[in-house]
Amino acid sequence: MKKVSTRKKASRDQMRREYRFDYRKARPNRFAPLMKGRTVAVVLDPDVASVFRSSESVNSLLRSVISALPQPVKG
Repeated sequence: MKKVSTRKKASRDQMRREYRFDYRKARPNRFAPLMKGRTVAVVLDPDVASVFRSSESVNSLLRSVISALPQPVKG
């Protein structure tokens, strides 16, 4: 026997106002061109982000940490 759903199909009028989106006002993502190649976006905690002024400074520090890590033994 097939079960019959008791849920009503949600229409646009039944949705909460904050869930309604007017696609006519949508704009392209202005940050998309900055995300080239294999770029990965990372969200820093506010206290950490306050130390860095640019992505270059973050990358520089991370590269120095990577170079200080022990190299894996190949064999």
